[in-house]
Amino acid sequence: MRLASAQGKWLLAAMILGSGMAFLDGSIVGLALPAIDKDLDAGVAGLQWTVNAYTLTLAALILVGGSLGDRLGRRKVYVVGVAWFALASVLCAAAPTIEVLVAARGLQGIGAALLTPGSLAIISASFVEEDRGKAIGAWSGLAGVTTAIGPLAGGWLVDAVGWRSIFWLNVPLAAAVIWLSVKHVPETKGEQGKLDLTGAALAAGGLALLTYGLVEKSWTWSIGGIALMAVFVVHQKLSPHALIPLSLFTDRVFTAANICTFAIYGALSGSMFLLVLQLQYVSGYSPLEAGLATIAITILMLLFSSKAGELGAKIGPRWPMTIGPIVSAAGLLMLLGVGESPNFWIDVLPGSIVFGAGITLLVAPLTTAVLAAAPMDQTGIASGINNAVARTASLLAVAAIPPIAGIAGANFSDPEVFSPGYRTGMWICAGMLVVAGLCAMTLIHGRKVSPAALQSD
Repeated sequence: MRLASAQGKWLLAAMILGSGMAFLDGSIVGLALPAIDKDLDAGVAGLQWTVNAYTLTLAALILVGGSLGDRLGRRKVYVVGVAWFALASVLCAAAPTIEVLVAARGLQGIGAALLTPGSLAIISASFVEEDRGKAIGAWSGLAGVTTAIGPLAGGWLVDAVGWRSIFWLNVPLAAAVIWLSVKHVPETKGEQGKLDLTGAALAAGGLALLTYGLVEKSWTWSIGGIALMAVFVVHQKLSPHALIPLSLFTDRVFTAANICTFAIYGALSGSMFLLVLQLQYVSGYSPLEAGLATIAITILMLLFSSKAGELGAKIGPRWPMTIGPIVSAAGLLMLLGVGESPNFWIDVLPGSIVFGAGITLLVAPLTTAVLAAAPMDQTGIASGINNAVARTASLLAVAAIPPIAGIAGANFSDPEVFSPGYRTGMWICAGMLVVAGLCAMTLIHGRKVSPAALQSD
């Protein structure tokens, strides 16, 4: 179909609204954590699991979600994912205990794993070739807008209505997406290979055990998770229908780009988890004020990511991926000054801007490096692997950094307890970013990627 047609516009709206629900979840739930802690007596482990239960199922099943769409029909799986996400959101909103909320968040992640890969695949399969790039650009830009308004809308909802409202919000959005999808989105399918359900189960089990071990500081569970992940790798090597073709990792640039991805997204998620809590527990910010404090990062990405992509295409990804993480690390060190009664203009905003500038510089070139390192017929799976690596890094960072930094115990939210842990955690995240920059400088070399490869992402 053509982008200018009525059906094309409605299809694009359905994809933006659906994927926007998943994007908004990440930014809004973080702002609601102190309110959830107060209402459900969650404790630091409960807050970690509120974030991680969602990320765990999403990271473990996102490749399965893409494969199911290719096999059963992308529209069908997308609609099921949206409906599943909405029903799980109702369970989150009604959760009487932190345990129920965590379980519902895990179900939400399953829905996100079904709908997230489908939105871009539907756009790529539905539009004529000459409109495909424009459609993907519009999807990316408008999805960025939804992400940008998330901290403001979410902070206001938590302040004015309560934390449960952020989950109820998904219900009318999902209803609109389902109606638009059924009415305006054509069904498409892709290659229908066998699903690697054993691999998915091993990945989910290994990540779950490892995450539990990190949160609870248990070597037994952590070692069990690592062992199960090792079995997963062996299974991927032997399986004719592997979720992850390990042959891709024989390319040095592909491997290095994913190592950088792990360090960068781990630092991003870990630092934002700590910063939002520091601003509310220690600085006394409301959820809305905490959202305003971090929105500069999203705005910079929204305005300048395309320019960073053009720069990476012109000079290669090596230097943007080297300089960007180091700039972001400097931003995190500037945010160490956030304490009791910080000056927003001096202690908060400059560090957020510097951190956001570094992230903006590196994200598009990182994607370029991943796609350029993969064969043309495997750019889709390469992008999926990189997405799963980013989600896994977020999962493990939020699980590991707080206990390593000493944020634990029933009085973890006491400013005298949380502030030292916050500073230690931010140093850890800054160190991860420096490692990513050095890795890129050493192992990434310039490669160009064709527009066709980018469109297949």
